Amino acid sequence: MTKKQRYRILITVVMILTFALSQNVSAMHIMEGYLPGGFCIAWGVLCLPFLWMGFRSIRKALNENRRLLPLLAMSGAFIFVISSLKIPSVTGSCSHMTGTGLGALLFGPGAVSILGLIVLLFQAILLAHGGLTTLGANVFSMAVAGPFVSYGVYRLCQKGGVNKRLAVFLAAALGDVFTYCVTAFQLAFAHHSDVSIGRAFAKFLAVFAPTQIPLAVIEGILTVLIIAALETYAKPELRAAGFIKEDR
Repeated sequence: MTKKQRYRILITVVMILTFALSQNVSAMHIMEGYLPGGFCIAWGVLCLPFLWMGFRSIRKALNENRRLLPLLAMSGAFIFVISSLKIPSVTGSCSHMTGTGLGALLFGPGAVSILGLIVLLFQAILLAHGGLTTLGANVFSMAVAGPFVSYGVYRLCQKGGVNKRLAVFLAAALGDVFTYCVTAFQLAFAHHSDVSIGRAFAKFLAVFAPTQIPLAVIEGILTVLIIAALETYAKPELRAAGFIKEDR
């Protein structure tokens, strides 16, 4: 990637960030105080091994090749921007794209747990999007569960000989959908009151689906377009990240 190309990417990201930060921020992930204290602690503890794995993964990748830093930063910026564009869906949460599939395909799901943590922390503090007490739950759904599904779907598609563009689309879209499946479970598990967890889970999914499924399709398409652009302008970085094995 040339210096001129990096400047173009930086300018584009800044413009999108400006657009994103001007949005109404009343909608959230799982908002502050919406989960009981025990649930907040439990989800945070579940995230710890994934965060440790992600820290080691990023450190190893950057130690081996510092040229990966702009690509890693771009992946984080993509998550921040795309997950800041919110469509209110249900009291205490919202529907939005996640952006984590891109990072999972380029750097693996472990690295995305760290990127997602940073993004969610900044969104909670600066945009009132999510919360500090619910940070663990939001990290687990968006930065752990979703990226692992995206990575797994992509690898399965590779082994099955699926077209690369279709594989990228399915990975990003299904990772997005699974994030909200986990969020629905988290909400149902904490707030099922006098109904079963299964019925509460189905109820939350039914509320999310009308907005989340179209958003997942859009995220899949966007991820395909970004990968195609990177293959044109940043092939050495993709090769260094292991996404491209050899020139074609």
